[in-house]
Amino acid sequence: MEENAASPRSVQLRVNSPEQMGELGRRLAKLLRAGDLVMLSGELGAGKTTLTRGLGAGLGVRGAVTSPTFVIARVHPSLGDGPPLVHVDAYRLAGGLDEMEDLDLDVSLPASVIVVEWGEGKVEELTDDRLQVLIHRAVGDTTDEVRHVTVTGLGERWTTADLSVLSA
Repeated sequence: MEENAASPRSVQLRVNSPEQMGELGRRLAKLLRAGDLVMLSGELGAGKTTLTRGLGAGLGVRGAVTSPTFVIARVHPSLGDGPPLVHVDAYRLAGGLDEMEDLDLDVSLPASVIVVEWGEGKVEELTDDRLQVLIHRAVGDTTDEVRHVTVTGLGERWTTADLSVLSA
């Protein structure tokens, strides 16, 4: 991974393989604590679930982290004393937070790390403090595995976080 640019609240990274995307997730896990919301954006096949799989490994949670597309949300309890991981795929949900209310994310958030794929316009109301992770990949008929990832911390929680550790 190569760092392109960094600031206290945003970092841009180049990820060259699925293995590096998983490693980015493991490094990201070291920054997270209960109450954190991570929103993942990117095209189909960009690596959102691969990143979350690495995050789950870094958090030390139970169960295989796979795409929750058809079940909408999966809870992965911690194997240690860390927070559980709530992994949500909002791709099939058309509405905003109202439609997601049945998931009780507002109840889960204080005690969990919540990762939401395709959450734009749907979960921002949960908290002002969140990480937005945007993954860009080449589209079309290509085998290019390079991804350009931008991680941005929003809200007071992330004003002092050192996101540059993600490029290590």
